[in-house]
Amino acid sequence: MDFSWPENYTQYRAEVIAFAKETLNDDLVERDQAGLFSRQLWQKCADFGILGLAAPKQYGGKEEEVDLLFSMLAMEGFGYGCKDNGLSLGLNAQMWTVQIPIAHFGSDAQKEKYLTAFTSGQWIAAHALTEPNAGSDIFSMETLAEKTEGGYVLNGKKHLITLAPEADVALVFANINPKLGKWGVTAFLVDKGTPGFTALPTDSKMGLRTVPIGAFEFKDCFIPTENRLGGEGAGFSILNYSLEYDRCCILASQLGAMERQLEETIAFVKERQQFGQSIGKFQSVSNRIADMKLRLETSRLLLYKVAWLKRNGKSALMEAALLKLQLSESFVASSMDAIRSRGGIGFLTATEVERDMRDAVGGVLYAGTSDIQRSIIARLLGL
Repeated sequence: MDFSWPENYTQYRAEVIAFAKETLNDDLVERDQAGLFSRQLWQKCADFGILGLAAPKQYGGKEEEVDLLFSMLAMEGFGYGCKDNGLSLGLNAQMWTVQIPIAHFGSDAQKEKYLTAFTSGQWIAAHALTEPNAGSDIFSMETLAEKTEGGYVLNGKKHLITLAPEADVALVFANINPKLGKWGVTAFLVDKGTPGFTALPTDSKMGLRTVPIGAFEFKDCFIPTENRLGGEGAGFSILNYSLEYDRCCILASQLGAMERQLEETIAFVKERQQFGQSIGKFQSVSNRIADMKLRLETSRLLLYKVAWLKRNGKSALMEAALLKLQLSESFVASSMDAIRSRGGIGFLTATEVERDMRDAVGGVLYAGTSDIQRSIIARLLGL
């Protein structure tokens, strides 16, 4: 692997950082405490071109075709400059679990209708997979799509859905034949306002409070055939295709946040004086800093490797599972070290350190729990 970056990649990363720092961090403590999602900030991200990183130029994208390495580096910069981890999660969730599947599997009409509305910020999209009784065991989903004249009738419920209360469109996975297991899973694009489609209120949560998470219900909800994404039973392929892209760029933003976190913690321990010297001189503190740096760099290597593999058309199932496990667990551990390095004030909301800790916990749960990643790794090792 070549670890150098083209100048236009690093230049755009710097532009993203500057945009995020200048535009996206105001009133964050208050928005986090109140659990407020800002559609205005979402629109500013769209206007800047963030959402265009996950769509071809023909449909409002930044490049002629999506360049995963370019997009990943940009989203790393976004996580570094934007302290709002909830906003970062929401943007990445739409881009990589909705836009990319439509760009790859969608019809020309679907691409024109949806991608242009998403990249412009006009519409917001949610990826609806998880159910109350089908979390890690997603292929035991109970949401059914019964084929009927001209389309399908959906019945079921989805929960823990990022952006559900704000979504104008949902990419919904349902089973057309439970006997087929994962090969019966089919994807549908469901527009807000469709009869029988209901978005339920936002769930209160520990962290990532600035992005809403809620649920969908489907009661005799008719979806025309033209709103099916891909063929019948293509849901499994769609999920597999988007998952590795999703992990690359969601985790890229977490990596950027970890880099910012490390730099801010180093600056603090250099300045903070106790017993006549900076606390960074004490071995217990400096060891924590060293551990934070090690987690950052090992996570970076895995992230860049997954992105490189995907860009070159190679499978990255093992590497993506290792990345998800390593980086999400590292963000939790480093967030705790950042708090400990500040002592009591690290526990205070006003210092904005404890928020990263609360937000980081979500990363070991969404997009496949750490336990699931370990199971995937073990299975791929032949265990």
